[in-house]
Amino acid sequence: MKKAIKTIGLIAAVPLALQATAAMAQVQPNTHEVDVYVGELFGDDLTKSPINGSTPKLDDDVTFGARYTYQFAPTWAVELSAGSTPTTVTNTVGGDIDLDLTTIDADIVYNFPLSPDGRLVGYVLGGAGYAFADLDQPINGLSGGRLVSVDDDDGVTANAGIGAKYFATEHLVLKVEGRYRYFDKLVDSLDDSLNGAEATVGVGWRF
Repeated sequence: MKKAIKTIGLIAAVPLALQATAAMAQVQPNTHEVDVYVGELFGDDLTKSPINGSTPKLDDDVTFGARYTYQFAPTWAVELSAGSTPTTVTNTVGGDIDLDLTTIDADIVYNFPLSPDGRLVGYVLGGAGYAFADLDQPINGLSGGRLVSVDDDDGVTANAGIGAKYFATEHLVLKVEGRYRYFDKLVDSLDDSLNGAEATVGVGWRF
């Protein structure tokens, strides 16, 4: 009889343990998260005027980086991120020119549950930062009847996005995300603002 009662007690404890595990594997205030990501950056025209009859374009290319998130409330968090995109400038006479793009951002994040147990979480975010462009060589040619030489420059950037993350365990987090990104400028003359987008997947560690 005692053995049967003990067995029943163990069986009854299983759902409670699972419930406790699920409760830990969800958004919690006063926690930190570090993740790495990889994906694609979709570019835009780099200058507002054609050079040698064609408008230089920031090419679509791979992007990757790391993010740190502090969850200061049940639904709100702040995020710092740094990303790198080794891309090229296309539509130039003489062939593509390498351009290494680095971004640093600070964002505010709002979380909302997508599953009853809280393990699947959606979020929206927005913020601003700075972008650094490193052009391998100037873009030289004629624009508007005059000789120009366009080199790299730095500028402010802003972003807004939506994503989802899944708490595989109490600590392991899987993420998928899409962002709209605005660049004030990436070149020092004939500059124009850029409207780009990022699609990424990531894996993180929550502590």
